[in-house]
Amino acid sequence: MIETPRLALGRLAKYRRLLGLDKELCQRERSEARVVCIASGKGGTGKSVVATNLAVQRAAQGERVLLVDFDAGLANAHLLLGVAPEYDLGHVLEGVVEPSAALVEGPNGLFLLSGGVGRHVLIDPSRRQLDQLFRVLRPLEAEFDLMIIDHGAGLGFATVAHLAATTTLLVVTNHEVTALSDSYALYKRAHMVNASIRVGLVMNRVPREDAAAAAWERFRGAAQRFLGHAPEWVGWVPTDEAVVRSVEARLPVTLLDPAAPASRALSSVARWGPIDHARSARAFYERARTALK
Repeated sequence: MIETPRLALGRLAKYRRLLGLDKELCQRERSEARVVCIASGKGGTGKSVVATNLAVQRAAQGERVLLVDFDAGLANAHLLLGVAPEYDLGHVLEGVVEPSAALVEGPNGLFLLSGGVGRHVLIDPSRRQLDQLFRVLRPLEAEFDLMIIDHGAGLGFATVAHLAATTTLLVVTNHEVTALSDSYALYKRAHMVNASIRVGLVMNRVPREDAAAAAWERFRGAAQRFLGHAPEWVGWVPTDEAVVRSVEARLPVTLLDPAAPASRALSSVARWGPIDHARSARAFYERARTALK
């Protein structure tokens, strides 16, 4: 059953009642959410498939997970999760609803904040608009254990500000030359704006392990040679018809067919150690607002 925004709010309130804490006390005594950004240099790498499956797998472990689809205006996480949000980031930016009212519950109890589809206000927001959006998103950090932010391809204002604020980034690419080149540019930019960022690389939709290994070696070698550092190797996800079926079924492949090769690989990605430590001294969206200035 698709949960309405009102029920989503009720579920968040239930979390607080079960803990015996009101919102103010919860924010004071509980640490802010860990934040992991997921990005790619170009479209078509399957980044949102990785993000949605990562979210459902972490939620299955009992974590309170929020997936924010920041592929603003061209969002598809809601389709991959099989939910139909009434509100999205555009409504939040316009002040129509508070962020908590735009949340919708998905598989395994995760929550999604959709980026919306065809929303002009989200296609090219100004720094001022982003600052306003980041300010109202900030309170969500106190409501969840883990926030996963699924970015659109490229390096717009929003993506760069998020990269500057996060401690942890997953770069999703594939073995094609164009994807590797664009992902290298993303990785380079991430380190330019955030020297302490921890970056992992996932090679997605690759036909064979040797092709994934060769592509990783090209990426690692170029990064080490020209930048003096390289991302961590997280793993590779094979091309798999089960993923195609999962998209058609609007259910993440790790739930639709847990034994499929892609499912096993994505479950391994969800166990990447830095996800458990993706927290900074300052609140994430406070850092992101600073990066906009």
